[in-house]
Amino acid sequence: MFTVEQIKAAHSKVKSGADFPAYIKEIKSLGVTHYEAHVSDGHIDYHGGNNYTVKVPAKYEPLTIADSPKTEEFKAELLVHQQGKTDYLTFIKMCAETGVEKWEICMDEMTCTYFDKAGDKILVEGIPH
Repeated sequence: MFTVEQIKAAHSKVKSGADFPAYIKEIKSLGVTHYEAHVSDGHIDYHGGNNYTVKVPAKYEPLTIADSPKTEEFKAELLVHQQGKTDYLTFIKMCAETGVEKWEICMDEMTCTYFDKAGDKILVEGIPH
């Protein structure tokens, strides 16, 4: 199974949202089936087969997530990030400000689903592959 070190090595290649599809392909090849990224502190739970999970600890000081989502603003800023115009920390701060608490990546479906604090889906996107 995969390790935190392998995940971090793959993630270190991501410089912007434009690099994200290659990252997903790489960690999928390691055996990751899905993961949840938490905006509040950056910790990520990666899951594989047979209930295997590795946890990447918090990456930054806790952020406050807005109570109500600003869905249209989030979608516009997400597009800017996916075009490679913002870095990861800028993206994370934007998520917090627009009410995104976490996102979940599903390797089988190749989707990224964004959730608000209430656990409601804000957006489901296909991941290019």
